[in-house]
Amino acid sequence: MRLPRSRSAFAHGRNRGLTLVEVMVSLGLATALIGLVTTSSLYGSRCFAALGNYEDLDAKSRYALDAETRAIRQSTAVVAFSTNSTSPSLTLTNANRGQTVQLTYNPTARTVSLQMTGQPTITLLTGCDAWNFALFQRTPTFTSTNFLFIPATNSSGVLDPTLCKLISMSWKCSRTILNQKVNTENVQTAQVVLRNKVN
Repeated sequence: MRLPRSRSAFAHGRNRGLTLVEVMVSLGLATALIGLVTTSSLYGSRCFAALGNYEDLDAKSRYALDAETRAIRQSTAVVAFSTNSTSPSLTLTNANRGQTVQLTYNPTARTVSLQMTGQPTITLLTGCDAWNFALFQRTPTFTSTNFLFIPATNSSGVLDPTLCKLISMSWKCSRTILNQKVNTENVQTAQVVLRNKVN
């Protein structure tokens, strides 16, 4: 004769624990899921930081271009320049306003600054890896294949700032993520004519 099972026997069977295999599989799946979420969130954060860096690079380059071209176009002459690697600089004058304009690149601080007479120094570019300029006699002429620039050199072949009518500038900036240089912009270039220069 079979005896009916008591309720406590049924309850005991339903409350049994997990086996070691079930625990290991659950831990493995949880670890994989946490790893996937962490990796995707780090990748997403890095992408958002990179987008922010590129937006900052673009905005700073446009701002620098506007400020540099405005200052150079209003100038009447180049009065001095330095192309040495420690602190390249370009000094112009606006005789009509009695104003001096100086553009300076600091390779240590990686900045390009603009100083105008009677005004505070403005930092145009930060995180700047290179800033160069070249002086030319006049606006370029177009040949059948390319543009021809004539350097502002005298008869001895030495650069003479008094002959300068056009300034060609180039710069390249970068940004970092977690102290690693990650985002670098393409080389930016500009050719600016001294509109107020009397030939």
